[in-house]
Amino acid sequence: YFFTQKLSWNNINKFPNTTFRWIGLDGSSVLTHMAPAETYSAQCRPGELINSVKKHKDVAYTNESLYLYGNGDGGGGPLRAMLERMRRMSNVDGLPRVKQAHPSEFYKKVESSARELVAWKGELYFELHRGTYTSQSNNKLWNRQSEFLLRDAELLSTVASLGAEHSDFAYPKEELTRLWKLVCLNQFHDVVPGSAINMVYRDSDKMYQDIILSAQSIRQSALASVYGAAVAGNPAQASSLAVLNTTGWVRSDIVAIPASQYAQFAGAAAVDSGRVQVRQSDGAVLVPVANVPGFALQQVGVDTDALRTVEHPASVTQVGDTYVLENRFVCVQFNGSGRITSFYDKREKRELVPAGAAGNMFELYDDVPVFWDAWDIEIYSQEKCTELPGAVVVVVDEGPLVASISVRVPISDGSELTQTISLAEHSPRLDFACDVDWHENRKCLKVAFTWDIYSDMATYEMQYGVVQRPTHRNTSWDMAKFEVCGHKFADLSEFGYGVALLNDCKYGHSTLGNTMALSLLRAPKAPDEHCDMGRHKFRYALYPHAGTFSESNVVQEAYQFNTPLLELPISDPFASSVLKLRPFFSVSGARNVVLDAVKRAEDDERSFVVRLYEAYGGHARALLTSRLPFSRVCKVNLLEEPMDDGDGDGIEWLKHSTALEVPFKPFEVVSLRFTL
Repeated sequence: YFFTQKLSWNNINKFPNTTFRWIGLDGSSVLTHMAPAETYSAQCRPGELINSVKKHKDVAYTNESLYLYGNGDGGGGPLRAMLERMRRMSNVDGLPRVKQAHPSEFYKKVESSARELVAWKGELYFELHRGTYTSQSNNKLWNRQSEFLLRDAELLSTVASLGAEHSDFAYPKEELTRLWKLVCLNQFHDVVPGSAINMVYRDSDKMYQDIILSAQSIRQSALASVYGAAVAGNPAQASSLAVLNTTGWVRSDIVAIPASQYAQFAGAAAVDSGRVQVRQSDGAVLVPVANVPGFALQQVGVDTDALRTVEHPASVTQVGDTYVLENRFVCVQFNGSGRITSFYDKREKRELVPAGAAGNMFELYDDVPVFWDAWDIEIYSQEKCTELPGAVVVVVDEGPLVASISVRVPISDGSELTQTISLAEHSPRLDFACDVDWHENRKCLKVAFTWDIYSDMATYEMQYGVVQRPTHRNTSWDMAKFEVCGHKFADLSEFGYGVALLNDCKYGHSTLGNTMALSLLRAPKAPDEHCDMGRHKFRYALYPHAGTFSESNVVQEAYQFNTPLLELPISDPFASSVLKLRPFFSVSGARNVVLDAVKRAEDDERSFVVRLYEAYGGHARALLTSRLPFSRVCKVNLLEEPMDDGDGDGIEWLKHSTALEVPFKPFEVVSLRFTL
C-alpha cells in the first residue's frame, strides 16, 4: 500500500485521483490513496470532514477515505480537544461517518469492496519543492559517496568472509548496519533534501565523516583478507600496483599514481625522464590500464616508455582564442570564455553543437521563492538569468594520456568558479571538475548544453531504472516539470544518437527543446541562512553515444564515473597468485543487466544475497557466475524472503557448472539468495 497527501500541494495542476492503482516502471502496481482532506495535520473540525467527501475524486469506485489529524511537523500529535470533537462527530447527520481505525483496515476494505479502480502509470511528479534537488550541495555529495563506498564495503566483506581461501574474516554486520542506518537517517525528509536548519548539517557532517572513515577501514580490511599477503600492509614496501574493478563489466581507465610511489616502482629517475605524463595539478604520474575485468584485480604496468606506444593520443591545441581538445573519438572546440562551440564525433562524423549555439554555458538565476527558500524553485525564476562567461582559459595537461584546460569563471564580487576540463585518450567522455567559492544571496547556478538532437523526451535515471519526461511545454502538466529529479545522469537521444550528462552528486535537471541543464548550486536563506556558503567541489561529464539511450551503455558509464578503480599496492612474490584469481562474479549475455549489490543475508551467516536489475527497459536472460561456493540458490524479495513468481523462480542451473541463467522483465529487480 502507498499513501501520501503531498501532491495536494501541487502549485500548477490538481492531481486527478484519490484512490487508484499506481503502476510502476516494471508494470507492477500498488494500491494508492491520497487523503482528500488534503492535510496530514487536520484539526478534527466539521469542515474538514465535509471536504473529505467533496474532494474525493473516486467516489464512483469507493466512498471511503483516510483522515489524518493532529498537530504535525513535531507539533505533538492529537490533542484531547481533537479526540473529543472526533467522538462527537462520529455519527452526526449531515457529516460523513468517521471512526478510529488502523490504515491497513481501510486498504483491505478497499481491496475487497471497491469496484474497478482507475490506474496511474509512471511518475507521481510533485509540483513543488523543486529546490530540494540542489540545496545543501556538500550533503548530497557525501550521501552519494557513502552509498557507493558502502556498496564496495559490503561486496568485499562478503567475498572475504565466505571465500574458501580466507575464511577467518569476520563479516562486520553490526558495523555495516550502523553505517547504513546513519546513511538512512540522513536521508530523512529534511536532511538530504537540504531543507533543515544549520545545526542539522553540522551534525550530518560528523556522521558522514564517521561513515566514510569506517567504510574505508572495512573495505581495506576486506581487501587484505581477500588478497592476503599480496596486499602490502605498508605501501612503502609495495613492489607494484594493481587496480580492482568493483563494477560488473570490463573497463579501461587512466589511473593517477603519486610521484613518490611511481618512483618506488620504476626508479627515481622515471618521473623526471619525460617519458611519462605527469599531471600538472598534483604531480601524479598518469598510467593507462586496459580491459580490467569486472569484479577482478589487474596489475598496472609501470612502463617508462609507455607514452611511445600511445597510438591515438589525447591532445590540446590553442589557436588564438580557440582551444581544442581532441582524441581518436571526438574533437571539442572551446572559445576564449570556456564555452563549447563545436563537439565533433569522429566515429559518427557528426557535429553536435548547432550553429550559433554553445555548451558549458554557466547561467546565474534569481532564485527567490514565494514561501520556502530551501525547498522551492519557482517557474518565474527561469525568466531572469545572467550568462557568465569565463575570464581566463589556460592549457593545463598536453597529453598524450589526458589533455586538459582550465577555465576561471567570475560569478560575482564574492564568488568564483574554476574548472578543469579533461579528455582522456581512451574515451569520448569529456570530464569537468569544478571548484567553486560560493557566496551568493538567493541565486541558482546552472550549466547548460545545447545539442543538435531532436527529441520530445529526455531520459533521467532514478533508483533501479529510468523515467522519461517531455522536453516541451505543451500542457500545464509538461510545463510543471521545468525542474526535475535525476540521479547519476540525464540523456537526450534521437534515432541513432544521443548525449548523456553525467554527475557525481547533482540531482536537479531540466531539458527544454534541445538544451539540457544541470543545477549546480543554490543560495537560500531559510531555514539555514548559511546554506551552501563556502567551498564546493563536484564533477560532471558529457558522454556522446551512438544509438538511442536503450541501445547505449550510459548506465555503465555513469557507474564508472561514480566508482573509480581501487588502487592496491601489492608485494611480490604473492602478487602473481592473486592476479590469477577468477572474478568474484560475472554477468554475461545481457548488457542491460547490472549487478548492483552483494551482501551477507540478514538472518543466516552461511548465505549471501546478490541483487541485479534490468536497467534499460527490456527483457533479458543473464548468465550469472560466482567464485564463491554455494549449494543452493533461490529468488527472494527485498526482505530476503523466498518468493515464487508463479512459474517457479525462473532460474535455470547450467549442467556441470555454478552458472545460473536468470530471466528479467523490463526494469525488474532480482535478488538471489545463495546458501553455502
